[in-house]
Amino acid sequence: MDNQEELFPIVDESGNTIGKIKRGQAHDGSKILHPVIHLHVFNSKGELYLQHRPVWKDIQPDKWDTACGGHIAYGESVEDALKREVKEELGITDYSPTFISKYIFEGLREKELVYVFKTIYDGAIFPSEEELLGGRFFSSEEINTRIGTDFFTPNFEEEYRRVFGKGNS
Repeated sequence: MDNQEELFPIVDESGNTIGKIKRGQAHDGSKILHPVIHLHVFNSKGELYLQHRPVWKDIQPDKWDTACGGHIAYGESVEDALKREVKEELGITDYSPTFISKYIFEGLREKELVYVFKTIYDGAIFPSEEELLGGRFFSSEEINTRIGTDFFTPNFEEEYRRVFGKGNS
């Protein structure tokens, strides 16, 4: 289970820190805005790597999701959180992230300011055995076929449409 005492920053819509909150409070339905990072990992064939979330996760268990996503810890920069999460979840450090955008996502139990990055990466990926049930590359056709079937997290589906303009069929 995730550490419910872990501290996250509370942010305004511009990303300025205005307080702090425990993970348990961030996901209890209060919908206090807190920041997260997402990294979309494409290979040179244009396929998108997705992670399989474990069944013990407190949000969207057993769903497929963005290659790397994680909370920014209280006092941590966006860039440092990205480096930390990518290393922890995917075991990679030799990549070049490109910032795409940021937006607010509101789910059933949380509200997040999402910083979105992408990279093209053809090296080995070592999904964390403690944090993930693995992962693999998906073609855009396979992703578009599975959108709306409860296979992916709602956040991934919304972000995929928003950022890449796909899955609108």
